[in-house]
Amino acid sequence: MDYEYSNVEKDGKLWVITLNRPERMNALHSPAHFELEEIFNEFSTDPDAWVAIITGSGERAFCAGNDLRYQAEGGKLERNPMGFAGLTSRFDLKKPIIAAVNGVAMGGGFEIALACDLIIASENARFALPEPKVGLAALAGGMHRLPRQIGMKRAMGMMLTGRTVEAQEGLSLGFVNEVVAHQDLMDSTKKWAESIMECSPTSVRTTKDVAMSGLSHASVETAMEQKYDSVLDLFKGEDFVEGPLAFSEKRKPNWTGK
Repeated sequence: MDYEYSNVEKDGKLWVITLNRPERMNALHSPAHFELEEIFNEFSTDPDAWVAIITGSGERAFCAGNDLRYQAEGGKLERNPMGFAGLTSRFDLKKPIIAAVNGVAMGGGFEIALACDLIIASENARFALPEPKVGLAALAGGMHRLPRQIGMKRAMGMMLTGRTVEAQEGLSLGFVNEVVAHQDLMDSTKKWAESIMECSPTSVRTTKDVAMSGLSHASVETAMEQKYDSVLDLFKGEDFVEGPLAFSEKRKPNWTGK
């Protein structure tokens, strides 16, 4: 399905969302943010959508961040309540999202990737939060997500300098899950998605919800003591019965996500 600024390919339970502004290195402006909000709203509510991949069109960029040229040309800036790409301030999405970073991921583009659950990077990928170099700050979650994902000192080493990190260093720092040859990026990312979809979608969503919600508690003990609605839903769901039954019958489970 083609939108004005993005493409959406639906392949069974998998959605592939491609940012499609290659002439601007997939930098995003207000209309693109609202369009992506609509896309992720639909993904969130579609029971047949289990996993999403987000990537960029062209060879050069995943997303170069905010479209400053649009702003300089007098384009109207409107705040999207769901954040950059309709994603970075979306905290209730329990379905997994994978970033397939095919090139430059700068500023808001890196913040999109950090808001995803996995980052698979082409060997051509480059990451940075360069906002301090132009008198700005990474306000779409980057200043909070990066320290939580790689530790404060390593994150400060990137954020206070605005320096660019290549894919292999991103893997070493810990915010990248895998680095692959550029031509293998989508195949490798889809293999990750397929591995996720072999599991119960209810279990996957519960795992994401509890892991993310638990970060709001300082101690593991306190986090474990909390009552999570997703866990209660897991115990009441069809997949909770189907998993052990399929195991006992030595067959693949027929997950419903219910």
